[in-house]
Amino acid sequence: MRVIGKMLFVSMIAAASLGAMSQQQHSDQPATDKEIRIGNVMPYSGPLSEFGAIGQAEAAYFDMVNARGGINGRRIRFITRDDNSDPGRALELTRNLVESEDVHLMFGSFGTPGNLATRRYLNEKKIPQLFVASGDEELSQPSAFPWTMGWQPSFRSEGRIYANYIQAYYPRKKIVVLWQNDQFGRMLYKGIQEGLGDLNRHVLVDIAFDIADEHLDGHVSILKRAGADIFVFLGVPSTASKVIKLTASLNWHPVFIVNDASASIANAMAPAGLENSAGVIAAAFLKDPSDPAWKDDATMKNWFAFMDKYHQVESTNNSAALYGYAAAEALTQVLKQCGDDFSRDNIMRQAASLRDHQPSVALPNIRMNTSPSNYLPIRQMRLVQFDGRSWQPFGEVIETAFTEGAAR
Repeated sequence: MRVIGKMLFVSMIAAASLGAMSQQQHSDQPATDKEIRIGNVMPYSGPLSEFGAIGQAEAAYFDMVNARGGINGRRIRFITRDDNSDPGRALELTRNLVESEDVHLMFGSFGTPGNLATRRYLNEKKIPQLFVASGDEELSQPSAFPWTMGWQPSFRSEGRIYANYIQAYYPRKKIVVLWQNDQFGRMLYKGIQEGLGDLNRHVLVDIAFDIADEHLDGHVSILKRAGADIFVFLGVPSTASKVIKLTASLNWHPVFIVNDASASIANAMAPAGLENSAGVIAAAFLKDPSDPAWKDDATMKNWFAFMDKYHQVESTNNSAALYGYAAAEALTQVLKQCGDDFSRDNIMRQAASLRDHQPSVALPNIRMNTSPSNYLPIRQMRLVQFDGRSWQPFGEVIETAFTEGAAR
């Protein structure tokens, strides 16, 4: 049985329109002696504005880098724009950043639709599109789009982790799934379906919901009535908190799995009620800044010091902000490796030459590795379970399988 909530349709930019764009190439243009210009597009407004914290933290990180003397004698100029989660607007803003602001690279722009909308343009112009804030494997295809590189673990691989967990611990239990009806939720769910294989027959109901869906209570009620033992939620933290709370209010206590983006104590578990969230399982690759388990961790002390000095916001526990900090740290490593050669070719070459680099706020033993054929730097995650206070890791670090053709 499948119940489909409101559909969220995202219009994509026709490839034909790209032919009319300027063909001027900038790939060999070096940065000025005094600055490196970085472009970025974020949803500071609109339905996904909770992820605007990523761009705000990245801006603050580069402020810190500049305060410490810049990178190899050059200051960072980070130019970030609001696309309101509109891929057409993302393309327009990206073109402006390239053609008017003359950025040397695009970095960390958020979301699958916007990055797919700008990918062909940036590759035709030979502009690095680095560490996009999306786990869609289509954005890590070096043979087809050699100027576009992902950063985080792929959504499909994450979905397969949950499927493998269910197979190992609950092979005969019934499953229901509530998934966000966009490319993000779709790829997570696709990974689960691929991982379950024959066990897909145990999925009693799956419901797709719109990001602004007003019928979450009805969806959760339907899922409860299905009589399943396992509830998988795939969506954003603000929705996860509502769903966890709704589930508890119905006195329903299934094995509850949420995706990595929603595995935040401050952004999802606490708003849902810590007692309601106890037992929730997720896969993660970064530390949760709201987890008391890290209060004495040296790298997290650096994080809080950074937030206090350079990014004075109401909460220092925002997982999206930590994501931005980690991604900006990774780009800084790439730019340091560039030495005195900040041409776009060399920036891309160094991005594809990372060797066992460990992001400071990543979970232990999570490392970044890239090569000309591997454009997905982080391919490791840990299963964690919330005990009502803290995330408790269990099992080993999971290496997620990835090949370039996997997304096709």
